[in-house]
Formats: sequence, C-alpha cells, structure tokens
Amino acid sequence: MRGEILSYDDVSGTGLISGDDSIRYGFGRSAVQAGGGVIAPGARVDFVPEGLEATQIMILAGSPAAAFGQAAQAAYTVRDTGGGYDFQSAMLSFNGRLRRQHFWISWLILLGVSVVLGWIPIIGTVISIALIWPNLAITVKRLHDMGKSGWFAVIPWAATVVGFFMIIASVGTAIFTNPQAFENEDPSAALAMIGSMMGGLAVMFLVGIAFLLWIGITDSQRGDNRFGPNPKGE
Repeated sequence: MRGEILSYDDVSGTGLISGDDSIRYGFGRSAVQAGGGVIAPGARVDFVPEGLEATQIMILAGSPAAAFGQAAQAAYTVRDTGGGYDFQSAMLSFNGRLRRQHFWISWLILLGVSVVLGWIPIIGTVISIALIWPNLAITVKRLHDMGKSGWFAVIPWAATVVGFFMIIASVGTAIFTNPQAFENEDPSAALAMIGSMMGGLAVMFLVGIAFLLWIGITDSQRGDNRFGPNPKGE
C-alpha cells in the first residue's frame, strides 16, 4: 500500500503515515527500509500494513518532501556532529540521548547556578529545588546514550536516602545507648557519634562520585538504540 508521512519525531523514532485507504498508521524507525531515503513529513511511501502499524516502509524516490527532508537531515547531521549544544533540549527534555561533552557542559552550568543560588536566601532555595528537573534530564539522557534505562538515575538518590538514615540511626543509637555521656558532655561520646555519621556521609559521597564518573566517562553506544540516533553520528 502507498501513503504519505504525516509526522515524524526523530528523537523518539516514531511517526504517523496516512495511507491511501484514508487510515492512519503508526510506525517506528526500524520499519523503514535501509537506503530508501530520509524520513520526512510529506514524503510518499510504500508500506505493508499490519493492523494499525506500517511495516516494511520504503520511501519513494522523487518526492519533493523527501528531497527537502534529505537536505534538512544533512544540515542537522552537520550541526549535531559538529558539537552544537542545544540548551533547551539538553536540560528540559527527557527524550533522546546526550553525548558526554554536552553532559559535562550542562552539569557545569547547573553546578555554577547552584553555587550562586546558595548565596541567595529563600528564593535561591526554591530555584535550587527546581534544578532537580534539569539535573535528572541530563542524567537520564546520558544513560540513554549509553544504552541504559533512565531508571538507573535513582542510584545516587537511593544512596542519599540510605546515607541519611544511617546518620539518623547513628545519632539516635549514640544518644539512647549512652545518654549519661551526652549529659556530662563526654568528648569521647561526641567523637563516636561523629564517626558513625561520617559513614553515612561517605556512602552518599562515594556513590554519588562513582555514578557521576560512570555516566560522564562511558562512551556513547554506537549506532541507533531504542532511545534514538547516536548524537555523535557514529
């Protein structure tokens, strides 16, 4: 059957085809035959319908929309592989992939903003909470670029929760097991409590650093993966 591409999202790799039978079919990037041209809205295609999904899609040559799409795709590839940094896409969207270089640019920007906000009372705290979103966005997309699920982003948060409870438990245990020492302001009791608290802080710090280095050093997964095309064009 033949039809026309109505829309296509290069980030998610999904789109919509209007068949000549007036039915709309969804499709994924993997359904497009290799060497058949560039996917672009308005391009005429030949495909095999399976339910409401289009498979074995071949983009027909000679379509003006397809030619325009080829030019647009070429321009996009040059811009992307040339190291262009898109602030909005990097920090606000959870879709697609983020290469290492752009991850570190985003991370350093957010770190600098956090340091500045730390000097601003109340408003700075509120804005700092809002920065959780872009921090999660760049982490999830970096994991996508590695071919990993975005759910791995919970690792440092889980370590923070565990470390926090370790600190609370150590303080509570020290106070309730030896209350007399604290009433007498015994330095040894305070040092023992501080030593236990350091364990919780160490868990938060070491896991956080290890996770940051893992996603910040690991190279992109070559080729397309289920999260989108390789941002480096490899």
